[in-house]
Amino acid sequence: MSRQKNRINGWLILDKPLGLSSTQAIGRVRRILNPESIGHAGTLDPLASGVLPIAMGEATKTVPLLQDGSKTYRFRVRWGAATSTDDLEGEVVATSDVRPSDEQIRAALPGFTGQIQQTPPAYSAIKVDGARAYALARAGETVELKARTVEVMRFDLVDSSPDEAVFEADTGKGCYVRSLGRDLARALGTEGHITELRRLRVGRFATDRAVSLDFAGDIDHKAGLLEQVLPIETALDDIPALALTAAEAQDLRHGRRIGLFSTQDRDRLDRLRLGAREDQSILALFEGKAVALVGLDGAEIRPLRVFNL
Repeated sequence: MSRQKNRINGWLILDKPLGLSSTQAIGRVRRILNPESIGHAGTLDPLASGVLPIAMGEATKTVPLLQDGSKTYRFRVRWGAATSTDDLEGEVVATSDVRPSDEQIRAALPGFTGQIQQTPPAYSAIKVDGARAYALARAGETVELKARTVEVMRFDLVDSSPDEAVFEADTGKGCYVRSLGRDLARALGTEGHITELRRLRVGRFATDRAVSLDFAGDIDHKAGLLEQVLPIETALDDIPALALTAAEAQDLRHGRRIGLFSTQDRDRLDRLRLGAREDQSILALFEGKAVALVGLDGAEIRPLRVFNL
């Protein structure tokens, strides 16, 4: 007999350990809390640790916004060998005796910040003709992925030894840290691959809010885990917000548009437009609680995702 699903709406920020996939981490949370629905923002490979935001209930409607946000990583690159996966999991495919100095590394980093062109790793989740690239690569097929534009806002050298270097980077949507390590090594005239990767932040969620999964196999910890669930609004405090009247909140909850035509309404609309483009989501709130994600359409507010709270 299946257990009764629990109505839980919010975010649980996990500190995912090494050796566990994102799917397995979600499975542990599902077994303990048994929410009606569950998802995560930003996959972490088993060889990576760190911040894994897990959305439950109505929070799953905000996952795309968090996935599109910036992320911070700390990672270690080992010089002298390239692997098929650009990390420890793959076979060595090229070697080099060149070891870059700290001065050479720092001089190369500006070339990898800002808007850059990046080719994703062959072992990635990108779809090629309907199949995941990693599945094709593991089947022995040659995978050719196109370069695409990604953003790296910060790329710093943190520590180094002759054979390795540790970096921190703030990245935008779709940036692969494995590709950063690989491409930096090549720019320095050597080969390289990632040996350690830890995600320190996803959007507003950082390690200081993350919960360890050490105890997550014990159903007795359900109450303690529930106490760590953050409100839906927590993930959205960096997007423009619109305070609603009771009548406006009711209209949005029923999927109806709100017309902003009075002088006071136009002032509200102008303030929103200062903080959001026409295609950006806005958080609509009533008495501090999330009602919906909305968009601007001329002088109207249209509901994009309504929260059933």
